Amino acid sequence: MDSRRSALPPESDTPVPRPLLPVVGQPAPERVDAARNRRRILAAAARIAATHGVQGLTVDLVAGAAGVGVGTIYRRFGDRAGLVFALLDEHERSFQSEFMAGTPPLGPGAEPTARVRAFLHALADRLEAQFELMLAAETSAPGARYRSGPYAVHHAHLVALLDQARPPGTDTHFLADALLAPLSASLIAHQRRTRGVTARDVKAGLDDLLRWSLG
Repeated sequence: MDSRRSALPPESDTPVPRPLLPVVGQPAPERVDAARNRRRILAAAARIAATHGVQGLTVDLVAGAAGVGVGTIYRRFGDRAGLVFALLDEHERSFQSEFMAGTPPLGPGAEPTARVRAFLHALADRLEAQFELMLAAETSAPGARYRSGPYAVHHAHLVALLDQARPPGTDTHFLADALLAPLSASLIAHQRRTRGVTARDVKAGLDDLLRWSLG
């Protein structure tokens, strides 16, 4: 699981090609056979998760479906949690491309406050679409969410936007953490159980939070 952190340069409103930032489980350069095995394993894991849910996703089941040994999966992904993080990778890469170089307001070209709102709403949509996987990844180990590559990238992206939107002296690092906090899968699981919160409710709450914090 790759949890490297990368500082982001100040953003420009001109969309320019740039490499994607680190994501969890981003693979290193691979041999052709290793890359082929990785694709087979992830395709099998995705099918099993879609059919049986994330709770039914076991290393033994994935190995059998992919036609590889259990040891191959452990060597490649470390454990079941690493496999879950890897399933989220492709979606994360696509998401990074959208907010770093896509169309506004999520991508460059809109006011910073509009981009913050679009970014948080897009994260809420991702969480809704991949809730079980994100919850499994987030709860795989204490602090897993905050050590992950995507969290570091999302946080740095928000800091860059907040630095443009807030007066000098604002602790934008703290504010970025505060804005990401409501998008914890475990928090939303609790809110669903206790209050029946929906994806629309989450977005409405984020808008309230933005009005209080950004005006």
